[in-house]
Amino acid sequence: MGYPGKKNKSYETPRHPWQEARMANEVDLIKAYGLRNKKEVWKAASTLRMYRSEARNLLARVAEGQLEGHLKTQSDEILTKLIRYGIITADSNIDDILSLKTENILERRLQTQVLRLGFARTILQARQFITHGHIAVNGRKATVPGMLISKEDEMNIEYYGTSPLSVESHPERPAQVASVLADSTTTLRAVADAARAKAAERRPARGRGRGRRGKGKGRK
Repeated sequence: MGYPGKKNKSYETPRHPWQEARMANEVDLIKAYGLRNKKEVWKAASTLRMYRSEARNLLARVAEGQLEGHLKTQSDEILTKLIRYGIITADSNIDDILSLKTENILERRLQTQVLRLGFARTILQARQFITHGHIAVNGRKATVPGMLISKEDEMNIEYYGTSPLSVESHPERPAQVASVLADSTTTLRAVADAARAKAAERRPARGRGRGRRGKGKGRK
């Protein structure tokens, strides 16, 4: 046991520091979810790893026999918690936990929910509003962007009572929520990937046009 007054690291770092695919995936998650650094990605990944480890242990016990007694209680507790936080659906089972990804955890962060509920225009603005004390959960000021939000608390997110943003005429308040953000079945990672793909499709057309104009100038 460590010293009680000392903060211990609550996440695991990657075993190998240089893995191109993993590093690219981390950068994509940071951009899509407006994270401060890779540490926030590792925290979400460690949380997911913990649940998946518990799920694998329970499935291994099931293979040996019936899931009953304290094992059944443990299974129900894990499923109830993940359902309460909206990470899995109400009809999910232990097997479904193994198919979860890091973005499923990141989707339940307060920062993500502030954007999806239309309290901010961008994911970075959502982080700014939270850290500056403009957002409240259940009437209490929330200043931690990485706070995991349950489905029940999701309905109680609002502007803090004394915040200037609580006035409807404030210029920084979004006029409406984008339909793609309101759809909770589509992750912000998927939205970012789709936007990147559209941008990539437009680049070749502009490049070919410049090439033709460049050749014409050279002939003159």
